[in-house]
Amino acid sequence: MTGKLMSVDPGEKRIGLAISDESGTLARGLGVIKHMSIKQDCLEITKLAQKNAVTRIIIGNPLGENNEERPQTRHAQKVAEVLAEFSGLPVELWDESGSTIRAREIRMEVGAKRDKRGGHLDEVAAAVILQSWLDEHQEDEKDHA
Repeated sequence: MTGKLMSVDPGEKRIGLAISDESGTLARGLGVIKHMSIKQDCLEITKLAQKNAVTRIIIGNPLGENNEERPQTRHAQKVAEVLAEFSGLPVELWDESGSTIRAREIRMEVGAKRDKRGGHLDEVAAAVILQSWLDEHQEDEKDHA
């Protein structure tokens, strides 16, 4: 896998962003942008993708317990469609189940004080989503090697 990947955790108020290293093995938070409109959000994300030489974008897709669609799922799908159109990059939806819970656990593991554990987990959740995608696809590459 070559090139940097970006993940997007599209929320109703904030959008968490993360980026991978050049080798596509490690994800880190890139920041948070305030949700304005899907069009505005996607323009901003496209600019960041271009600035960071991103080759693929992964969108967190919030599915229900039995993989059923929820209102947030349709929002993520719309973001993916508009982002693919604006950026010209491959855009993929990825199940984000448990990413916020895992983000909270990571905050605890790194010793965040109790009052800092809640707050905005959007950037950390985006990194969890991207790392999950990277881990899964590295396993696929090993299987095909």
